[in-house]
Amino acid sequence: MARWEPNAVGRLTEAAMALFTERGYSQTTVGDIATRAGLTERTFFNHFSDKREVLFAGSELFTQLIVDAVRAAPRSAKPLDAVLAAYEATDAFFEGRRPFARQRYALISAHPELQERELVKMLSVAAAVAEVLEQRGVSKAAASLASELGSAILRVGFDQWCKDKKDRSLVFHLRAARRQLEAVVGRPQARSRARTTA
Repeated sequence: MARWEPNAVGRLTEAAMALFTERGYSQTTVGDIATRAGLTERTFFNHFSDKREVLFAGSELFTQLIVDAVRAAPRSAKPLDAVLAAYEATDAFFEGRRPFARQRYALISAHPELQERELVKMLSVAAAVAEVLEQRGVSKAAASLASELGSAILRVGFDQWCKDKKDRSLVFHLRAARRQLEAVVGRPQARSRARTTA
């Protein structure tokens, strides 16, 4: 029987992040992480499939959090509003993990294999969100569009949040990213007025 190790996930995560910073992601092995955490490689593999997954633990929980928030949105909410409100609801979660999130962001940005895994995660979230929107009566095309736009706004907003030296909230940056999107595509009312005055 495997010996119970208190807070093994936390210890392994802390050790991995420290080693990724000190030695670099590519130069750090699972053995290195386990040794730094004072645990065995077997214990590591009881919790993570590989060292990459240290950075993606909890992805299923994040997806469920977003899906539940979209599902709970008022029926009157427009699809994109429901999606962005769900992402805004993660503000407190990320604020409590800002140093970790910034370090994680820097690591992913520097390694293509991690960028690929992050893309897969976000595609999974977008697909789950689109499915919930369809369950709320949104057409398949509109649900897909709202979920993909929401993902794009999240990526831009999160990028700015990680880089923000003023430590402004994720909500601030999500809303700023939405305004930037609206500036790019133009508001429907503005386009309608432009056609009638042409």
